Amino acid sequence: MTGCYTEGRMPLIGLDAAELASLLGPSQPAYRAKQLYQALYRDRAASFEAITTLPLPLRTELAVQHEFGLPTIEKRYDSVDGTRRYLLALGDDRTVEAVFMPEEDRDTLCISSQVGCPVNCQFCLTALLGLDRNLTAGEIIAQVLLLAREHRLDPRSRQLNVVMMGQGEPLLNLPNVVKASRILLDPNGVGLFERRLTISTSGITPKLAELGAEAVRPKLAISLNASSETQRRELMPITKKYHLRVLIDACRAYPLRPWEHLTFEYVLLKGVNDTDADAQRVVKLLGQLRCKVNLIALNPGPGIAFETPDPARVAAFREIVHRKIPCFVRKPRGLDIYAACGQLKLVSIDNATPTTQEPHGTSDADRRPAGHHQPAAHGRTAV
Repeated sequence: MTGCYTEGRMPLIGLDAAELASLLGPSQPAYRAKQLYQALYRDRAASFEAITTLPLPLRTELAVQHEFGLPTIEKRYDSVDGTRRYLLALGDDRTVEAVFMPEEDRDTLCISSQVGCPVNCQFCLTALLGLDRNLTAGEIIAQVLLLAREHRLDPRSRQLNVVMMGQGEPLLNLPNVVKASRILLDPNGVGLFERRLTISTSGITPKLAELGAEAVRPKLAISLNASSETQRRELMPITKKYHLRVLIDACRAYPLRPWEHLTFEYVLLKGVNDTDADAQRVVKLLGQLRCKVNLIALNPGPGIAFETPDPARVAAFREIVHRKIPCFVRKPRGLDIYAACGQLKLVSIDNATPTTQEPHGTSDADRRPAGHHQPAAHGRTAV
């Protein structure tokens, strides 16, 4: 499915250079498409009026026939640690979440790839949502453009990371994810460094080979979360279709670039998958792969029937794995606003005051009829 926008006004964000050239038609010089492409993505123009490289009559024509396609900020929650959780309204009033996470030496944007999520991970709040629809390439890119503008971030900086670890399973929306990645990584487009864009998958095995065949692609992280087939089937029912052994074989065959490592994410659940024996099985499972492991102590949430392990247990698990494989414990961000890993979903914060905003320099909010709102659908996971 595609996004829904004002009737007759197609969004421009999400179109590549060739599509923009086709849209402008033969009456415009070929270089106009390049100017428009760079204005949308590299320069992150806030309005048609701001695209001063284009002549005024063309800007006026574009404004009548098209819209930028940016989401609107419906709510914003601010954490004590500087994290900001955004509820973004799309063109059809469906919503997704994105998260901004600042640190001293870098900033990270966590974005979504679907409205809802079809992967029924038992420890994740978004599993309760199910899948509504795929995001378009433009809706994926627009999250980066909007949050970069909100926080005055330069996507061309080596200090900005973008992770597709929000709502949805990226490999089940692969064509739009790949197209968005090309524009995000294009030096003439958004201009992210290829080491700074990562997607996370539950392990849709046939799609790994498709992703690996792409010349331009993000880095790959895989949600492992279990040390055996039986355990993973209970925690991640998708394993019944895509078996753990087959997933590991696909990871072994994945064409890593010279600088690249696979990342395996492992959510630790107290008394379930956090024993020394689990750690030893993880080492045996991943020991022959060029990879690293990120451990995530479960971030609690309403409706999740698991508990967070004690810090000492997390440290012991990490020590065993780290003897053979680089292993790190991920620091939770935005716990007080339900923005941490696995917490993005239908959660309002009673003791926080959300900030209702519109994106700077865009009038896309005007496209929605008054009173037309869908229930908020919030993200799958964040780092």
